[in-house]
Amino acid sequence: MTDEAIADDQALEFLCERLEAVLSTHDDGSDGSHDVHHSRRVLRMALRIAGSEPGNADVVTLACAAYLHDLVNLPKNHPDRSRASTLAAEAARPILNDLGIDEARIDAACHAIETHSFSAGKLPQTLEARILQDADRIEALGAIGIARAFYIAGKLGSGLFDGADPLAEHRLLDDKKFALDHFEVKLWSLSKTMQTDGGRRIAHARTQYMREFVNQLVGELCS
Repeated sequence: MTDEAIADDQALEFLCERLEAVLSTHDDGSDGSHDVHHSRRVLRMALRIAGSEPGNADVVTLACAAYLHDLVNLPKNHPDRSRASTLAAEAARPILNDLGIDEARIDAACHAIETHSFSAGKLPQTLEARILQDADRIEALGAIGIARAFYIAGKLGSGLFDGADPLAEHRLLDDKKFALDHFEVKLWSLSKTMQTDGGRRIAHARTQYMREFVNQLVGELCS
């Protein structure tokens, strides 16, 4: 590794430490699915995707966006849920300015934050924004996605599944009532929304794992 690469890695590590310090002042510890570990995983996934994509994604922009994308985190049943990413971008701007991030990167990070959310329904226009959206959505898939789905359902007071009809073969899907319904309502389709080839490959593999889990779960329920 060159001296320049080492310096870049050290600078990124220092930036991440500062971003985590900021994040800690906004995290009251009430949501384990959107804690600092979630932000760290999103950044790691974003860097992994960036390494497989054509073009040079800016790692400073990715780090800023990954750590602050849930700065305003509203519950899924909140009436302003669709505005959460816009509010997070607005809240991130003065923080990044105080950290000395240049204006172009602040604009890029805030765009990525604003467009990352599924509920916002906004299209990312830059490589960094596409990568962040994929990295965050991949968190809803695989083993982590399964854990988060049931954790969030518990926080919202939903049931795990309809024991008599877990796959909703004879009833309407209702993911506000049953966590397992959320897989069909939203999670199975997430891999089709990926913006990058790398994200698409990872999302497909994690979705297959989730399908195996659901098959096992239904088999146990019906045996």
